[in-house]
Amino acid sequence: MNRLLARPGRSVAPGRRVPLVATLGLALAAGSLAPSASAAAGDPATVETPPVVSQRAIDEHAATEPQLSLDAPAALPPVTIAASPYERGPAPTVASIEAARGPFAVAQTTVSRFAASGFGGGTITYPTSTAEGTFGAVAISPGYTAAQSSISWLGPRLASQGFVVITIDTNSRYDQPSSRGDQLRAALAYLTGSSSVRGRIDASRLAVMGHSMGGGGALEAAKDNPALQAAIPMTPWNTDKTWPEVQTPTLIIGAQNDSVASVTTHAEPFYENLPGSLDKAYLELRGASHFAPNTSNTTIARQSIAWLKRFVDDDERYAQFLCPPPSGTAISEYRSTCPY
Repeated sequence: MNRLLARPGRSVAPGRRVPLVATLGLALAAGSLAPSASAAAGDPATVETPPVVSQRAIDEHAATEPQLSLDAPAALPPVTIAASPYERGPAPTVASIEAARGPFAVAQTTVSRFAASGFGGGTITYPTSTAEGTFGAVAISPGYTAAQSSISWLGPRLASQGFVVITIDTNSRYDQPSSRGDQLRAALAYLTGSSSVRGRIDASRLAVMGHSMGGGGALEAAKDNPALQAAIPMTPWNTDKTWPEVQTPTLIIGAQNDSVASVTTHAEPFYENLPGSLDKAYLELRGASHFAPNTSNTTIARQSIAWLKRFVDDDERYAQFLCPPPSGTAISEYRSTCPY
């Protein structure tokens, strides 16, 4: 209402109180002066004459109307943005997501090859407390000929930030990406359906990761299951270069000096051929080899934690580590579809 009263060409002295009727009068005048359809067509005889209101009537009405001060706009209640119900842990900092361990104490349990169905067994690492509720879950596959030990460092690193993590062995060390994708999905089904920690997991918040052919398998899993909340292929390898079917937010991690799955023939085309409308990012590790994900790596951990938190937990506190794009000596290139 203040904008109507203090329109250009009309000054109001500070502290002056203006009758609310003035606003009403403007609205009435606007309605009474509007020409009828025939007048708009050019017939002046149909234009209605606005009613004449005496100054005395205005003054008498103003004496009984609520008064509106133009000293300052009325105070509005503060806007509160609801936090995600899946936020877990304290507000993050660079130090907290780069730390070797997060705020949650963790424990581990082993899944034997004989107890597993559809994958070769593995190790589950999980937060010991459920005081904050259930957690999202992540399945991680090793690369060609490798065992779960090659990516075991990621179990405690991610679980201590508030995830249930299973690092798997594959049925055969020679399994191709498509098979590894099926095994990642089987591992998630085991976690949520029959594992000893299933009560700690929110089955609607699941993600996949993998190294090399396991990274190619993460893309296969995301293609086959659009309900997945996040995918992180690390120095991925796959003969399929196009992924238009993927609807899962995907962070692809490449290595600048990868001679096994060169970024020019694997990681980069994978990223570019994901849908343009997808939440996606491409992180290239400066000077790194194909085997960078096989040992503890702060850059991989930091960006993976931020990605999982943002999309599995819908925790916007972690968006700051994704947008604007991260930089530093450890990163040779970064592409993204920010903002998320």
